[in-house]
Amino acid sequence: MKRVIAIADRAAHVSLKLLVALNVLFFLSFLAVLLFAAGRAHAEIPTCTGADMLSALQKNNPAAYRKLETEAAATPNGKGLLWKLEKPGEKPSFLFGTMHMTDPRVTTLPPDAQKAYDAAGTIVIETTDVLDKQKMMVAMLKEPDLMMFTDSTTLSSLLSPDDAAAMNTALDARGIPPATVAKMKPWMLSAMMALPACELARQSGGAPVLDVRLAEGAKAAGKPVEGLETAESQLRAMASLPLAFHMKGLVDTLKLGDKVNDINETMIVLYQRGDTGMFWPLFRAAMPEGQDDPAGYAAFEETMITSRNKVMVEHAEPILARGNAFMAVGALHLPGPEGLVEDFRKAGYTVTPVGL
Repeated sequence: MKRVIAIADRAAHVSLKLLVALNVLFFLSFLAVLLFAAGRAHAEIPTCTGADMLSALQKNNPAAYRKLETEAAATPNGKGLLWKLEKPGEKPSFLFGTMHMTDPRVTTLPPDAQKAYDAAGTIVIETTDVLDKQKMMVAMLKEPDLMMFTDSTTLSSLLSPDDAAAMNTALDARGIPPATVAKMKPWMLSAMMALPACELARQSGGAPVLDVRLAEGAKAAGKPVEGLETAESQLRAMASLPLAFHMKGLVDTLKLGDKVNDINETMIVLYQRGDTGMFWPLFRAAMPEGQDDPAGYAAFEETMITSRNKVMVEHAEPILARGNAFMAVGALHLPGPEGLVEDFRKAGYTVTPVGL
């Protein structure tokens, strides 16, 4: 039986899932760009390209597209980026789903979200570590093995000759000397290679992703900014997953090539529509049977999303108790039976979508 394999080729299937999953790692992508930018001269930012794969799917395979829509519609809390959090005795706060990118379509808040952000007394993001690059790098150097191989291991030593050659070709195309990333952990390089060239260049040039823009705007307005996690906790969670899983993800991401532009464009389109419930159904539908790694991705989802969601709720509660907070976290944390929306309900909050 044919599945939704018309979306892209095999490399894109695996990389689609990994690439979007990497968007839950706010700090990881930020750090990867910071390392990439170090020592590089500013160059002209390339034009962003990419086509919406879902539009093509809707045109070429309407039945497959309707199946995705049906599954997305069944995802709890899978529609909407802005949610109102209410609990007796507390002033209401808001939960907003972000995308960790600099694209103007992402960094321009929807009107309801802008209104809630402007009126908030406290802004909350995943980690405030990204607001001080020097402090962040000092903290990271205390645990270098979270980012780099500190023994004799290199990325190439873990790859087949063909995959090592493919990695070097992909790095050369990005203007990245292979020797500069030889000791980098695979999740660091995956996060770097998963970004389109235009996005990588914008971030390297200092353009803030949405989360940073929200935090910097709050600080400029004299509002406190608080974080729910540390940079180290995000990296430790990633490092806890099997190295073989990360290496497979790196190879598949490298094979993606220019299709990364289409994948990111599709993500942005879904984000603009607030279709957070469409992401995971799209992953599952895009994977040819027998070629996915369900156990690996189940572990990834549990470690990097579900478990972190519970930590976020725990750390958010004393902040929300003060009332009138605007909490901005990656949109993939919101939907599903184990998503933040449902977790806040379990914690006693009334959570309602705004603007739907």
